[in-house]
Amino acid sequence: MRFLLTDEQREFGRSLDALLTAADTPAVLRAWAAGDHGPGRALWGRLADAGVFALAVPEAYGGVGPLPVEAAVACVELGRHAVPGPVAETLASGVLLAGAGGPVAEEWLPGIASGAAMVSLTLEGYGPYAPDADAADAVFTVSGDELRLAPDPGEPSASADPARRLFRPEPGGAPVAKGPAIRAAARAAGDWAAFATAALALGCGEELLRATVAYVKQRTQFGVPVGSFQAVKHRLADTLLGLEFARPLLYGAAVELASEVSRPGAGAGSAEGSPGAGAAVAAAKVTAGEAGYAAARTALQLHGAIGYTEELDLAWWLRRARPLRDAWGTPSACRARVLAG
Repeated sequence: MRFLLTDEQREFGRSLDALLTAADTPAVLRAWAAGDHGPGRALWGRLADAGVFALAVPEAYGGVGPLPVEAAVACVELGRHAVPGPVAETLASGVLLAGAGGPVAEEWLPGIASGAAMVSLTLEGYGPYAPDADAADAVFTVSGDELRLAPDPGEPSASADPARRLFRPEPGGAPVAKGPAIRAAARAAGDWAAFATAALALGCGEELLRATVAYVKQRTQFGVPVGSFQAVKHRLADTLLGLEFARPLLYGAAVELASEVSRPGAGAGSAEGSPGAGAAVAAAKVTAGEAGYAAARTALQLHGAIGYTEELDLAWWLRRARPLRDAWGTPSACRARVLAG
């Protein structure tokens, strides 16, 4: 398959890059980690105005989606700039609630599309934790064929990324939807959450590589830039190859997800997560996650002792790479799904 983004999709990515470059995301990340969600919510609103969260919401509910390719473009940029908040979870909730339909979709989907609602969720098979549940306007949980609204975000758990806090939602809460459609919607939402997380991981790895290349050009040893050393060049080349191999898998998964929506008889929110699409998403997730984590290890080693400091803005990307690798499908789980598919 020869896949190229359209001019409009590229321009969409460039516009998001310009928006986020001007937003000073390291300052937003520091505030978010300290419990001040104001700057992050303001940035969330600007991203919503750019159409990011409408990409997973059907037109019937005020969105423009589901558009997986455009969502991949957006999430790579958000990962490159380390935007805080439950990005993957909110996008996946758009798919989940569209599949559930009824009053819960009518109540929450317009807010998700407009940016007024920030949502986190947990799904069976992906662990009990809801990222950034304390900042979310709602936390949805799925158990069997029941969709529930968690009564409380619960207590925080340890997280390697202080700007991506994990919560175990309190059990209970009245079901807001139930039936066989919930299981199918949850499978599709799980694929979207893994897919968006793969794109975030790829963007995170790209920024880690960019910053590391810039640093080794400036740092000198024995009177020459350390970037001129053969071992450093090889390490950076391996990192670049890992990221570049992940990119076509990510967009291949986007094409598979798009074909699920457009297949005959499928509605805007009815994609059920077929084995083919699920395997494509899993392949993208494991490859992008491992590539992003490898980029973090390269960045840490080549930055030397400075890589461990809190003052270095890049530390926020370093801390984010491993949680993104393991969220919504660990490498072993993704590999098993690829084999099964």
